[in-house]
Amino acid sequence: MSNVTNQTKSTHFKGKEAIGHVAETQAKGILNSSETHGTEIPGHISSGADAAREMSIALLVIWVILSKTTLSFPSLFAVIGIFSLSWMVWKSGRSAWLAWFRLERMHRVVEQERWEIKHQRKQEREELKVLYGAKGFEGKLLDDVVDVLMADEDRLLRVMVEEELCLSLGTYEHPLKQAVGAAIGSLVTAGICIFCLYFFPFYGLWFGSFFTLGTAAAIAAHFEGNQLIPAVIWNFGLGALTCSLAYFLFDYIHYPLWK
Repeated sequence: MSNVTNQTKSTHFKGKEAIGHVAETQAKGILNSSETHGTEIPGHISSGADAAREMSIALLVIWVILSKTTLSFPSLFAVIGIFSLSWMVWKSGRSAWLAWFRLERMHRVVEQERWEIKHQRKQEREELKVLYGAKGFEGKLLDDVVDVLMADEDRLLRVMVEEELCLSLGTYEHPLKQAVGAAIGSLVTAGICIFCLYFFPFYGLWFGSFFTLGTAAAIAAHFEGNQLIPAVIWNFGLGALTCSLAYFLFDYIHYPLWK
């Protein structure tokens, strides 16, 4: 029995049995596929919702601070517009860079698995037997399935990446698509907030910011399958806390420094 166990170990498994190696690489695959916005929601929608939430809070904080200064309303309006454009460019570029970073990481994982398939076929075969044995295959049927998969390297690569590493090759969106999503989320939020501010100078930005914040939170929760009301309430609570902090801290710092 010990001889059989020792045969299933190798430098490829780093001293672990095949079942242990599969469990470890599945955990690594889950980490590699995880993102800031999660793995369920489409990337461009996630980027758009995240950009909308950040834009709404950023505009509201800027407004809270600037409204307590002596700047005229036209000056405040211009600052809000300039900040909105600058923030949109930042969020779009950042979303594209993060998507490209994740894409490069996935390519490295796939290329590593491709190398293992070409140079460590015996170990890959053992991993396949473990994976499909856990699915209920056994005996000659298990051997036949493994033989079929081992005969085609491209198919084997996809199987090992998706089954062993828990990566779905079809879920990674192009970085530019995610950048467009972030740009649309930022632009729509800025447009709503500026529109509300123009027609309702006293409370328009508050309404526009919390409206887009709640809408973006609800959209993200819907696609992720989470509860809508708790998601919206949590975002409202964090937004109110952030703006309150800016409001009271500005009063506290402004009085001794600029009185």
